[in-house]
Amino acid sequence: MDIIRLICAIFLPPLGVFLQVGLTGQFWLNILLTLLGYIPGVVHAVWIIARR
Repeated sequence: MDIIRLICAIFLPPLGVFLQVGLTGQFWLNILLTLLGYIPGVVHAVWIIARR
């Protein structure tokens, strides 16, 4: 399942984070990071998925 989340995190970072943690503060932070720049959103999403 983590492989699917990582693939989602690369293409749609908020989706990968949502699948991992749901509608928490980390999800909203990832949306903000993705809007400010795609790469920070991807890095944050991969970090969230790899951490848990």
